Amino acid sequence: AEIVMEVNSKRVLYGNNIYDKKYMASTTKILTAIIIIENCDLEEVVTVTNKTVGIEGSSIYLKAGEKLTVKELLYGLMLRSGNDCAETLAVYCSGSIEKFADLMNATAKRIGAMNSNFVNPHGLHNDEHYTTAYDLALISCYAIKNKDFKEIVSSKTADISFGDQNYKRHLINKNKMLKEFEGSTGIKTGFTKKAGRCLVTSCERNGTELI
Repeated sequence: AEIVMEVNSKRVLYGNNIYDKKYMASTTKILTAIIIIENCDLEEVVTVTNKTVGIEGSSIYLKAGEKLTVKELLYGLMLRSGNDCAETLAVYCSGSIEKFADLMNATAKRIGAMNSNFVNPHGLHNDEHYTTAYDLALISCYAIKNKDFKEIVSSKTADISFGDQNYKRHLINKNKMLKEFEGSTGIKTGFTKKAGRCLVTSCERNGTELI
């Protein structure tokens, strides 16, 4: 399934199987990130708990008791696809993964993504966690208009806190598309065995912005 959508008009310039329900792996984190940006203070300090460390899949290896700002966790989420960052942010925002999933679904519907269902903030496989290329493009068009979101997903690297170490975590963005072509501004890669390789790319050139 694939789509090209113009950000401002939401016009579909190209599409193939755009309404087919698919698993979307870590491209889920696009919705997670914009919800956190809209509902939390980015400078607030979050204390990591035992409940959100050691999550399977990609991780920045958070430890319980570590303190990071919301914005630092967003960099861990979007550059390194940290599933531990996703759960830490979700629980910080809503109190539980289940309540955050409710917020994800409400936000997706508000954006116009009517054929999606979210049950977690990271995209680890669940049969009830799915979207369509069309819905994911709508969510991405919405998110990329936010300056904080755009700043994070367009960053090739970032340095964030590393517990009580006297040096920082140096994060390198997994999204190679940022280096591949002129005007690339993000957004997110994803992979699980069931979803396969997933990619959402944003590009801005000559005043036109595409997802």
